[in-house]
Amino acid sequence: MHTQFATVFVFLALSVSLVSLFVMNVLAARRDTLCPQELVDSFEEKLNEKDFQGAYDMARTDESVLGQVLSAGLAKLSRGYNKAIEGMQEVGEEESMKLDHRLSYLALIGTISPMIGLFGTVHGMIDSFSTIAQAGGAPDPNELAGGISRALMTTLVGLAIAIPAIAAYNILRNRVQRLVLEVGIVSENLMSRFENVSGKG
Repeated sequence: MHTQFATVFVFLALSVSLVSLFVMNVLAARRDTLCPQELVDSFEEKLNEKDFQGAYDMARTDESVLGQVLSAGLAKLSRGYNKAIEGMQEVGEEESMKLDHRLSYLALIGTISPMIGLFGTVHGMIDSFSTIAQAGGAPDPNELAGGISRALMTTLVGLAIAIPAIAAYNILRNRVQRLVLEVGIVSENLMSRFENVSGKG
């Protein structure tokens, strides 16, 4: 009985964590969070006006991944275009790793939920067979069926949590990878006008 309550508590905690992580990752995987079009337009406008300090300040204060990537590139531009691109790629990879790390908790929930369900099922089946062994004669079929039913229910609940967790992980991971790639393309396009700056190499 104690194991059953513990299993229910763990499943409840996993369910709450799954919903919280899903909402957090959905918000993090938005285009406005990673590659806002407003920043692209404003940054390009600053470059067209030759206001490079204004462009840098704008990118540096922007909290999006694109803003961090652009500010890293501009910060290293004095060392040459190639160094600027390297700096942008480093920051892009670092931000991508942060997003992947946050997403990995969804995959973790999807992995451990069925295992916890299986643990509860095995424990319940052991209890059911213990009932048979201790009955002496024929055990009560209703009691035995009820015990087996409760045991199998834990596997069902584990799968019910794992399936949406794994689906959400894969969908959001693909979206994040696509947006991070878009950040790389957009940032390099914006910085391409500095390709001929002095001090390359």
